[in-house]
Amino acid sequence: MSEVATRRANRSELGFAALLGAVGAVVIIDAAGLHAPYSQADPVGPRVVPFIVGGLLLVCAILLAVRVWRGDSAPAEEGEDIDPSTPIGWRTVLPLIGFFILNIVLINPLGWVISGTVLFWGSVWALGSRHYVRDGIISLVMALGTFYGFYLGLGIHLPAGVLEGVL
Repeated sequence: MSEVATRRANRSELGFAALLGAVGAVVIIDAAGLHAPYSQADPVGPRVVPFIVGGLLLVCAILLAVRVWRGDSAPAEEGEDIDPSTPIGWRTVLPLIGFFILNIVLINPLGWVISGTVLFWGSVWALGSRHYVRDGIISLVMALGTFYGFYLGLGIHLPAGVLEGVL
């Protein structure tokens, strides 16, 4: 692997270690905010598992960062048919980010079915599909399927937005 590719791999692995550490810290902070009464039926309580998971995430983040700082980098994937020295395809990444942000903005006022349809359709468009009508129909079916899957299967109510009373 070239010097530039090695430096990129090290930066990405350190970035992943930082992300892992941040997730571990958030889990621990969130677990510290849990207040559940102690009971004889459940002596462990709901705080123990999140503390263990958060602690393990932090330990993994630290161990990964130490390995990367020592120069021990993950080996290049030999089965991949890509060139790791090629730049990021911003023409794909930026529209994907945009459609995710648009979903965040639209989900409460318009509801999951509409915002999810836009998200799914925009994602396949950003990834290169140009079958607009077919992709729109599939996106709508996926959004409706996930809406009712969460509602009926898991009992989680996703926002219905403007379709309140229709769905």
